[in-house]
Amino acid sequence: MAKDNSEEKPEKPAKAPKPPKGEKGDGAPKGEKPPKGEKAPKGEKADKPKKGKAEAEEPPGPVPPPRLLEKYHQQVVPTLAEKFGRKNKLSLPRIDKIVVNMGVGAATQEKKHLETAAEALSLITGQKPIITIARKAISAFRLREGMQIGCKVTLRGRKMYEFMDRLISLALPRVRDFRGVSRKAFDGNGSYSLGLSEQLVFPELNPHKFMRVQGMNITFVIKNSTDDESRELLTQMGMPFQTEEVKSTKKK
Repeated sequence: MAKDNSEEKPEKPAKAPKPPKGEKGDGAPKGEKPPKGEKAPKGEKADKPKKGKAEAEEPPGPVPPPRLLEKYHQQVVPTLAEKFGRKNKLSLPRIDKIVVNMGVGAATQEKKHLETAAEALSLITGQKPIITIARKAISAFRLREGMQIGCKVTLRGRKMYEFMDRLISLALPRVRDFRGVSRKAFDGNGSYSLGLSEQLVFPELNPHKFMRVQGMNITFVIKNSTDDESRELLTQMGMPFQTEEVKSTKKK
């Protein structure tokens, strides 16, 4: 017997009427959430550290000038002007540059020694050195023209005064049996040169890494000066010169 297709299907339940615009189904108006504990009022944020973000640091202030530069302008210049009788400060002696030179003779046999010396010089001066080459060939030293034989750095401005401060305050007092630098190592034009037998007097170098002894020459190029004026300038800057020995004369 065929099924009666005229049987009525069960009616679907009527849908609940939608809440009016601006209201949620739970009766809470739009823009308001049910309270979940106490929260800070609008406009006031709780002090919570932000995760994954570094706190904003204050911008660093201006870098102070080197100590010796301040000393030169505040103390040395007035003293030299009074002693030499000059009113124009630009005519007084001043340090133009400092040249630090390392001659690496062992580089003719082993190039690694030159690389080590250049690395040590860059740590001492804070500036990348340039490699110097031989100007002429000398067969007795197995030296060919154009061979890399040393390195040097020319310091000016801030780095010059900072290096001079470390040299006078830290390096020279660490020299073994130090009794002062020579008072006569001037070239006749006011420039002064001194030599160090080893580079480890500078505390920037690690003695376990730089085990090979390497010396250096340091030249102070001074403008507007004679030898005596340059000696007075370096003395005022703190250069530890040797004391003059008074020769005793015996009466016959």
